[in-house]
Amino acid sequence: MSTAGQVTDPGKPAKPAAAVAKVGGFAQALAPGSVGNVGVGFDILGHAVDGVGDKVMVESIAEPVVRISAISGLVTQLPRDPHNNTAARAVAAMREALGLQCGFEIALEKGIPLGSGLGGSAASAVAAVVATNALLDRPLSLEELYPFALAGETVASGSAHGDNIAPQLLGGLVLVCGQRLVSIPVPENLYCAVVHPHLVVETRESRKRLRAPYGLNKVVAQTGNLAGVLAGLYSNDLSLVGQSLNDVLVEPRRAAMIPGFAKVQAAALERGALGASISGGGPSVFAWFSNRLHAQSAGVAMRQAFESAGLKADLLVSPVAAAGARVL
Repeated sequence: MSTAGQVTDPGKPAKPAAAVAKVGGFAQALAPGSVGNVGVGFDILGHAVDGVGDKVMVESIAEPVVRISAISGLVTQLPRDPHNNTAARAVAAMREALGLQCGFEIALEKGIPLGSGLGGSAASAVAAVVATNALLDRPLSLEELYPFALAGETVASGSAHGDNIAPQLLGGLVLVCGQRLVSIPVPENLYCAVVHPHLVVETRESRKRLRAPYGLNKVVAQTGNLAGVLAGLYSNDLSLVGQSLNDVLVEPRRAAMIPGFAKVQAAALERGALGASISGGGPSVFAWFSNRLHAQSAGVAMRQAFESAGLKADLLVSPVAAAGARVL
């Protein structure tokens, strides 16, 4: 199992006596994809996903600015204005908070499709701050990088939510409690199948679906489901996890944005999924399973369900306790 109940509190990092090692230094980091919300934890719960991610190369420069030098990979039509680019905005927030005198030039390689529900904008921000951190004489902890990456993610989504940032930094399943990050224990054999249809759903548009008020009964039901999932994981009771992994708030309002969603979800549940729902803002759909074999088999059926709805789709199978960001 992953580290049980580890709690970290990044807060507002002080300005340590940190400096870039030298102008001309460079580092590259990879941040994985993620499943945001995990159905029951809107904006506060997420886990990392193997097999997909963004890479960011950062070079320290004498000019006291942050700029984008290149964007490559699956997505190239992204803002190069540092105020509107998630990676640049995150590094700028870090530079300002730490009082760094040098600047940084960023080359971004996108491995996560745009508007996929796999945490693409968050991954760019996370990889950028992890690479920048590697250039410091006194690097910060991963937890201390959280506020900076969050500042970058806000550019894309229009709101500060850490359900993708936190697991991409720390790996595994992470609960965000304000500025505190709590790593949730998960069994090593807990696997996730994530199916990404070739469809773009922008986060801002997806969030608009949630503006209307919710009834108190729905909020209470969702709170109970979140508590059940967490309690089930802490007690290693997968039956409780399966009973509770049911999104009664967000999924009903977003499902119509995803052609074939009901059939994809049914394909997972019919093949033993503990639960299945929308990953982040969609259109990707995730499902949890008690072992890798079931995740792989059901994932194929989920992909076929999307294809029957006229959408080509990609399948990822990953442990829920997947690794977080790392320097390459």
